[in-house]
Amino acid sequence: MPLSRRDLVAKCMALGVLTSTGNFLPSALAEAWEQNETLRKPTSPGGGLGPFYKRLAPTTNMLREPGDPGMPLTVTGQVFDTRGSVIPGATVEIWQTNHAGIYDLDGYRYRAKLATNDEGKYDFSSVMPGHYPARVCQHVHYLVTAPGHKPLITQMYFATDPVFEGDPDKNYTRDPLLTGRELVRPVTLVGDPKDIHAAVRFELVLEVL
Repeated sequence: MPLSRRDLVAKCMALGVLTSTGNFLPSALAEAWEQNETLRKPTSPGGGLGPFYKRLAPTTNMLREPGDPGMPLTVTGQVFDTRGSVIPGATVEIWQTNHAGIYDLDGYRYRAKLATNDEGKYDFSSVMPGHYPARVCQHVHYLVTAPGHKPLITQMYFATDPVFEGDPDKNYTRDPLLTGRELVRPVTLVGDPKDIHAAVRFELVLEVL
């Protein structure tokens, strides 16, 4: 049986082939080692751009306007490469329906172009998208690009979607365009009873060219 990372670190320290300048236990060193060499799986693609993508989306992270109906939504995340390094300056384009499941085809409501910061982070505020007739699940579209990396077209889904009946592990395949369970994200309700909004985190991983 292969040694666990903790056992391997302890054995190497006992044999003198691994040393530390600090007074660390093998378990702490093993955890740090794993964190520093973690490889990330590329985010699953989610099909093509589709008929509702529009170029020249506004550069903003506030898609929601005062008085917009629907559950307010905040999305945060980071963009990484497959070795776990953050990608600053990546371009993240997003588009979605309004709360009633309707895309704005005449203007740019619920469409935006973002840039990741020095830590590869992005965020935006919107509303929970609705269902529209041609699709099964609520979703937000993503197009992510960065120099030296393969473009990523994908979609983010919500674990609270009624389609999943509370069990996305079992029911995520109900949408034939949902290519991976990891695209279905947990939803947290935050705020006080008079100002509740949904919060979702969605990490994105790009492959190097």
